[in-house]
Amino acid sequence: MTVRNGRGPRDPAMPSWRASDGRGNPPVVSRGRRPNNGRSRFRLPGIIRFLLFAGILAGLVLIVLLTALRPVLRAGVVGWAWQNPGSIMRFPFVSDLVREDLGSALTEPAGTDATEKAFVVEPGDSIYTIAPRLVTGGYARNQHLFLFAALEAGVNEQLDSGTYGLRGNMTPSELANALVNSPLTVLTLDITFREGLRIEQMTALLQTKQPGFDPQQFYDLAEHPPAELLADYDWLKLPAGASLEGFLYPDTYQIVTAAPTDPAKVTTAEGLIRMLLDRFAEVVGEDRMNVPKDRGMTFYQVVSLASIVEHEAALDEERALIAGVYQNRLNGLHGIARILNADPTVTYATDTMALAKLPFDQWKDYFFWKVPAGPLAGVQVDANLQGYQTYQTGGLIPGPISTPSLASIDAALRPNTATGYLYFVLIPDTKQHAFAKTLKEHNANLRKYGYL
Repeated sequence: MTVRNGRGPRDPAMPSWRASDGRGNPPVVSRGRRPNNGRSRFRLPGIIRFLLFAGILAGLVLIVLLTALRPVLRAGVVGWAWQNPGSIMRFPFVSDLVREDLGSALTEPAGTDATEKAFVVEPGDSIYTIAPRLVTGGYARNQHLFLFAALEAGVNEQLDSGTYGLRGNMTPSELANALVNSPLTVLTLDITFREGLRIEQMTALLQTKQPGFDPQQFYDLAEHPPAELLADYDWLKLPAGASLEGFLYPDTYQIVTAAPTDPAKVTTAEGLIRMLLDRFAEVVGEDRMNVPKDRGMTFYQVVSLASIVEHEAALDEERALIAGVYQNRLNGLHGIARILNADPTVTYATDTMALAKLPFDQWKDYFFWKVPAGPLAGVQVDANLQGYQTYQTGGLIPGPISTPSLASIDAALRPNTATGYLYFVLIPDTKQHAFAKTLKEHNANLRKYGYL
């Protein structure tokens, strides 16, 4: 073996790189496509990409248009919907637009009146025929609010004729629910008659309620009680032709205004009057009605005096003193003329004349017990009322001017005459009175408290 230039012998098994292309050149390295290892690429045709882009763009434009033009769209759809109310719940899109148009009023009550009142659904009624009546009655703010709630709750398919208890403070949904689930068996109403009301005032109060009867019937019975009524109250000894003034006891009474299943339970005008008379007898009692002879008055006269005291006294401790002043005047103490000079009686007469000229349905708006202007001694009244002009006519008034309280009746039964008082005047800004035995003392009080 020959060693050349210090190199080792060539290994025949290791070919020279020059021989790799068969021509003694280096092997060619490809710079073209890479192997795909069995995978292929897919690209969408241009027309499909354009259609997708156009669809997305159209959707965006539609969204913008629906947002910007929604009020215009809503107005048109809502107007059409109320002309075709059956469509409102059939198409959710329409329902949504109508709800949006009604807004927050759908969840707000129509008003603040919490009094439950009877509402009658007649045979053949639908939600569309009762809607105007619900608005008129104050149960719904407008027809559309009720109708939407009723359509949503399916009331039209469930509505039955009958009487229902409704309130003015219901929301549209509560109202719709009540017309399905709140048929009335009995509807009641609490009415409070306070002390010092005359019959016309009580009647005016009834005009502001829904008592289930005509207030005119109440007034006619109270003003002209029939003999069969009086016969049931043997303690009620009235002069011929007298009204029930003074004997309709002040209290709170619960009356039945509707009873669909038993109409006989409904309180009538006469029924209410009997309740008032029964209450008077219960509270006042026979002992007070049996006035001792030494009192010198009938019970009817006692109630008449008590009705004046009711309007003059604000403090219970002064009632007997004020009753004593009037009794001393009636007795002619110290030679004084037997004249009462009672302001409330003159006002009663002038009110009576004014009410006679006023339409009955306007009594509820009348301002009662306003003292006439000017000196009361100069006020002229009708001849049939002259007995109440106590600045001109002496003696006790012909009859009560209002319903007195029990405290005033007790004061009239036992007036404090021992003090010898003949005059009294209200102390300004208080409920108290200053009393006097002589006219000189009385005039001093008038000057002291700014009346002179």
